Amino acid sequence: MRALDFDNTIYDGESPLDFYLFSIRYNPRVLRFIAPVIFHLVRYRRSRSSRADIERAIRRYIHAYLTSFDDIPAMVSAFWDTHMHKIRPWYEPRPDDVIMTASFNYTMEEVMRRLGVTRCICSTVDYDTLELIHLNFGDNKVKAFKETYGEDAVPDEFYTDNLVDLPMLRYARKGFLVHGNDVRPFDPRTRIE
Repeated sequence: MRALDFDNTIYDGESPLDFYLFSIRYNPRVLRFIAPVIFHLVRYRRSRSSRADIERAIRRYIHAYLTSFDDIPAMVSAFWDTHMHKIRPWYEPRPDDVIMTASFNYTMEEVMRRLGVTRCICSTVDYDTLELIHLNFGDNKVKAFKETYGEDAVPDEFYTDNLVDLPMLRYARKGFLVHGNDVRPFDPRTRIE
């Protein structure tokens, strides 16, 4: 079984940011969320945000953001119509792939369908209340993997672009760091300061 991060790993960029920018055309008033989005994205990319920091920020804004739109599924479909080209060429879906991402279920379900991948552990928003249920980020990925596949399940390989995923890199039998289309083995004995 192969487990893979999505954003900046399989997908060229941060799909939540791309989706946010895409959504502005549906309701320009969501521009008010740009400052917190950029702030938290920069901190995440520099591995300076804890899971608790990200959860607090998402809980604060997600409901207001999502209720700004009339038809989220149509917007998600239109987004993937214009963004599937950002799936990196090195990624070829396999039947046993598990996508593990901090991206949200409301966007991931459609891209998974289009890729033909049936297993995804992602951040979850309740479709009825539009509240955050689960943030799949950092050490939460190992916990979510074990809860989904059993305490003894270990992925053969894990691919990511970011050392925020260090717990999952070390949990997998083999880890790989992805930079663009360059995929290199990760040594789990590497000390990270």
